[in-house]
Amino acid sequence: MRRILEIISDLGIPEEFFIPYGWYIGKVKWDYYKEIQKNPSGKLILVSAMNPTPYGEGKTTTTIGLGDAIRRLSYRSFVCIREPSMGPVFGIKGGAVGGGKAKVVPEDSINLHFTGDIHAVTSAHNLLSALVDNHIYHGNELNIDVRQILWKRCLDMNDRQLRFVVSGLGGKANGVPREDGFDITAASEVMAIISLSRSVSELKERLGNIIVGINKNNTPILCKDIGAQGAMSVILKDAISPNLVQTLEGTPAFVHGGPFANIAHGTNSLIATEMALRLSDYVVTEAGFGVDLGAEKFFDIKCRLGNIRPSAVVIVASIRALKFHGGVRKDFDNENMEAIKKGMSNLLHHVSVVRDVFKLPVVVALNKFPKDEKKEIEYVISELKERNIRVAISEVYEKGGLGGIQLAQEVIKAIEEDKNEFSYLYDLSESYKDKIEKICKEVYGAKDVVFSENAKEELKKIEGWGFINLPVCMAKTQYSLSDNPKLIGKPEDFVINVQGVKVSGGAGFLVVYTGNIMTMPGLPKVPSAFQMDLDDNGNIIGLS
Repeated sequence: MRRILEIISDLGIPEEFFIPYGWYIGKVKWDYYKEIQKNPSGKLILVSAMNPTPYGEGKTTTTIGLGDAIRRLSYRSFVCIREPSMGPVFGIKGGAVGGGKAKVVPEDSINLHFTGDIHAVTSAHNLLSALVDNHIYHGNELNIDVRQILWKRCLDMNDRQLRFVVSGLGGKANGVPREDGFDITAASEVMAIISLSRSVSELKERLGNIIVGINKNNTPILCKDIGAQGAMSVILKDAISPNLVQTLEGTPAFVHGGPFANIAHGTNSLIATEMALRLSDYVVTEAGFGVDLGAEKFFDIKCRLGNIRPSAVVIVASIRALKFHGGVRKDFDNENMEAIKKGMSNLLHHVSVVRDVFKLPVVVALNKFPKDEKKEIEYVISELKERNIRVAISEVYEKGGLGGIQLAQEVIKAIEEDKNEFSYLYDLSESYKDKIEKICKEVYGAKDVVFSENAKEELKKIEGWGFINLPVCMAKTQYSLSDNPKLIGKPEDFVINVQGVKVSGGAGFLVVYTGNIMTMPGLPKVPSAFQMDLDDNGNIIGLS
């Protein structure tokens, strides 16, 4: 690894705008964003995917490897990804820094406490929780209905036992008994706010607009009614600044922000992306899940807020994922052309959404695994080329940036040669019902959208509170274009069922629930934690 001050020097960032966290990690102060507004903006490349499978398609690895490959072509490149949550790291997923020879480093530090951002979000969130209950204990002047407190507590760990709890037991001196619960920190609205704020003033304004509960007159109580936004911003004063690290090949990387990709927008921080664009020729970033959930939110929430115009989209696919969407559940290493043919429908739908709905150049990155058959790869490439879809094999896991040269060249050609008429899916002035229907029909391919009576009532209530003209953040399964995870491939004639809605007043979007979205994951029977240990010299083993 190069010393982080060497990378700072290469980027031309004055040392007064940099906070070192040891030899290889640092933060670029948030106010440096204002200093570089007159710099020319680089090109933004979004890495997305077909609908993910339980096995992973290598989206983060492709993002990092593509950034390295572009740098090998003598351009200034920058990688922007989210911060890993320790819950999934010790749960089923393991580390989240890429893989093989396409990683951000130092990986152990990034996967664990890193610069303390997630701990800061946890503390700020729980400070608000404590202040709400303290307000109720000392007289409840705001008449908060203890049966309608919407602000849970949070923890950066998978722990199903904490999803639903009763707090305040033990007599009068220990608070007011009520139902409570915990979300994982990545699902906290504070995390979404950190990822969308570009200044301290914007941070405080967004924190102040968090809805913590409902009063006895059925109107919302905001964080600023409690008076907590100032103290919360004190805790978050460093967390707002992007974290700078590097890839294995020395490409600069911002690893900052980590909002849930379902009930939030699932991308790295807006300030990190915008800084990177002013410091490089090409910025490679990713959004959670596939095009249907991740890319749509990236365009309609993040790009809209930042007034960012994407230059191209890379859709990651794999032979294994195509077989999965063709109905295979085991023996992925065996040749199965019939399954691949069936699974292609899912990939082609995602390509169509990017090209025809959002009108952006697109390149398919076929992530090559060692046991993929040559015949299978050739079939996929020929099918895509017949449809005039750009495609390149990606071998960045095995070869690093060198394995992504073909992909990088194809992406740069797409940016320079293909038509880019990027547009948002909907106008903010449209009704929430129209926005939701556009997403479900034009992006997911649904035949119809059915709103439950509960969802209709909640929409009416939220609009009555004055929360209008906000973008929509859909919460649905990532495994299917529908709201049923078992409907793989490209399902036909399906209906999306809107079961409930909620407004994230601070983050500034409407969350639409199409199923039971878990905001506090549980641990599997054999958690990744069991593989981890320290050797006698204090080195971490088993964290990958």
